[in-house]
Amino acid sequence: MIVTVPDRPAPPPSAAPAEDPRPELLVEADLHAHGDPHGIWRWLRRHAPVHRHPAGELPAFWSLTRYADVRAVYRDPETFSSRHGVLLRPVALGEDPGGGMTLALTDPPRHKQLRAVVADWFTTRAVRSLEGTIRTCVRDVLARAYEQGRCDFVHDVAGRLSMHVIGTIMGVPERDHENLFRWTNEAFEAGVSLAAHHELMRYFIDLMERRIAEPTDDLVSMMAGGTLGDDLLTEEEILLNCENIIGATENGRLAVAGGMAAFLTHPDQWERLRTDRDLLPGAIEEILRWTSSATHSMRTATRDCEVAGQRIAAGDRVVLWVPSANRDERVFADPYRFDVGRSPNRHLALGIGEHVCIGGTLARTQLRILLTELLDTAGRIEPAGPVHRVRSIAVAGPEHLPLHITPR
Repeated sequence: MIVTVPDRPAPPPSAAPAEDPRPELLVEADLHAHGDPHGIWRWLRRHAPVHRHPAGELPAFWSLTRYADVRAVYRDPETFSSRHGVLLRPVALGEDPGGGMTLALTDPPRHKQLRAVVADWFTTRAVRSLEGTIRTCVRDVLARAYEQGRCDFVHDVAGRLSMHVIGTIMGVPERDHENLFRWTNEAFEAGVSLAAHHELMRYFIDLMERRIAEPTDDLVSMMAGGTLGDDLLTEEEILLNCENIIGATENGRLAVAGGMAAFLTHPDQWERLRTDRDLLPGAIEEILRWTSSATHSMRTATRDCEVAGQRIAAGDRVVLWVPSANRDERVFADPYRFDVGRSPNRHLALGIGEHVCIGGTLARTQLRILLTELLDTAGRIEPAGPVHRVRSIAVAGPEHLPLHITPR
């Protein structure tokens, strides 16, 4: 149960993980699912903040683990390109086929042009207009969870919320949300179902063709009529960006679920938030920092350069380990403490610079509404089984978070 904790002095600094000098394990998905990569990241920050990882199944790359270096690379797209891929891929697969065509895989000036096509759906004003829709969805998924008394918070609450909201933005009729939710879970979350991925793409091909013929007020219509310079987006560009946007909902789902897992293991912070709602904006930022659901982001050097005194050659891949940057002792006091009152909190969970997450305002709004409804209506919230983490080096968070949850 989320318990009430009386006022008490601030606890001593939280224990940091033991340093682990085995950076080669960072590319092992099992470490992220069952171990603790923070021990390795802590060792790297102290001893090898720009570390060369040799080629194997994955290409050779440089690991960056300090906040200042990660931030600097994010803010220099001329030197560190996204065009050749932003995630580590096996050598056998080659570069990401979406290079130069999706929001994530473009550099200036093309990135800015493509961002302008979709940006109107993610502005503060646009997100504010969606608050009623988000609140209705939150109440629906929580009502179902309360009625059953038990849920998998990842799938039944965080996942359904994220998919409902992005489906609404993209113009997916509500009658199709359940199929979209199922296909996306199977195609992206499990990462094993090509059939589900094909179903998802067939659906968006049909939706795209309908919006090209008869545009409406939604994101797919906006892309169908969008231009880069004097040219309309191609059908391939529209579909790849649909896939990119839908796939990105996994980060939102994991951040929401990871935030709930954090409160379950730090019930004093839930009590602080329950008694002082003014802490809510800071709590949202701390959830984003703490979960850092996008584990890494890759760039490719466009020229010879240096990072923290280390020579990087043109063509070298550079991997930014975001959770490490967000635990950097040089920037965050007591970084291994989950603290809803943390201030300042200049985390990099949503990136920075040209590629700052376009859905950042939407992600924060969903968290705010969900937390508010839980604080207002939830009584008993307690674990109903073990938490299983995602087996991935690209994203982090609970894959399953079973809860007993009842209303007040």
